[in-house]
Amino acid sequence: MDEVVSFDSLYGHSRATEGLAAIAPQPSPVNQRLNCVDLFAGAGGFSLAAKSLGINLVAAVEFNQHACETYRHNIVDHDGPILYQANILDMEPEALAARHFGDERYCDLVLGGPPCQGFSVHRIKGAGIGDPRNKLILRYFEFVEALRPKAFLMENVPGLLWPRHRRFLDEFYTRGAEAGYRVLPPETLDARDYGIPQRRKRVFILGLRNDIEFAGDWPPAATHGNENERLENPRLLPWQSAWSIFSESAPPGDENDRHMNHSSQLVEVFKSTPPNGGSRHQSKRVLPCHKSHNGHSDVYGRIDPSESGPTMTTACINPSKGRFVHPTEHHGITLRQAARFQTFPDKFVFKGGLMAAGEQIGNAVPVALGRILIAAITEGLVATDGKLETLAKGAA
Repeated sequence: MDEVVSFDSLYGHSRATEGLAAIAPQPSPVNQRLNCVDLFAGAGGFSLAAKSLGINLVAAVEFNQHACETYRHNIVDHDGPILYQANILDMEPEALAARHFGDERYCDLVLGGPPCQGFSVHRIKGAGIGDPRNKLILRYFEFVEALRPKAFLMENVPGLLWPRHRRFLDEFYTRGAEAGYRVLPPETLDARDYGIPQRRKRVFILGLRNDIEFAGDWPPAATHGNENERLENPRLLPWQSAWSIFSESAPPGDENDRHMNHSSQLVEVFKSTPPNGGSRHQSKRVLPCHKSHNGHSDVYGRIDPSESGPTMTTACINPSKGRFVHPTEHHGITLRQAARFQTFPDKFVFKGGLMAAGEQIGNAVPVALGRILIAAITEGLVATDGKLETLAKGAA
């Protein structure tokens, strides 16, 4: 039987993590490096966050060809990880565990965000219930069972918690208990509350092996808030606005400094949209699909730089899919601007072309948020073998 996993040779040294300090505070060094595996790695948001914390990223799994090209270009260097470009359904979890761990090398942390389209809040009525991608959260746990990490962190969309998807979540928690993990309740976190300049709510589920003591706080306390929250807690900083996204030009020669090419008719629509806001109603663009309902009012709207930006979706560079028009210029946002909303450093280059890169950006975990969450986990872990008593310290 042919082996379906491609063992790609390690690529040249990447300096992708340089510049990340401008986005989030630097942690102190890791005294004992944790070993980590990233499943459904995408372009590498979680992976970049982990590597920037000094965590030893051992292996990553991703199927999408363009995401793998991006991952190799930015994440893989002489220290690893080994990237498996493969359908995770065709891989053997036990084989991955045996190849990378054993003797005195153990897996400490598993990360991952299984494809969420089946759980998306944009799926209406009963849509998504039978989506085969929903089962991938259970496949994720099969790898957890084989790797036996001290902790795992799974990311998904809020739709995962809808009653229509209850059976998948129930089975996930049942499998966790049977495998010897205490799986904490799902936490819906807004990226704005952690200094990310974007309205982005996602569900994070933390699991801890029963023999591991966890002495930290989960989820980590918010660092930012709206006006009312700041009145109650003066230590909170105001939500970050989108101004920083547009205040600086992209680096010279940046291949991601590109936006969609719009027709002259659509450019006129953008000219009719008021600066720093507006909607499809004010743009005077009314398509047949708009006449029967009042929803989707954000399409063709401009981003208001005085507020946090909209959620970067897989269609984040397409103005017909949301409020993705530049605040003052007459075109959609560029790939680089979308990547900045996701707190990727400007040196991180997305491959695969305009639409493929936009999809990778929208699927990613914001790098700065990933750092905060992973740092909270490593701070809270107390090893039973005495090797990891001092772990990565989070942002000061």
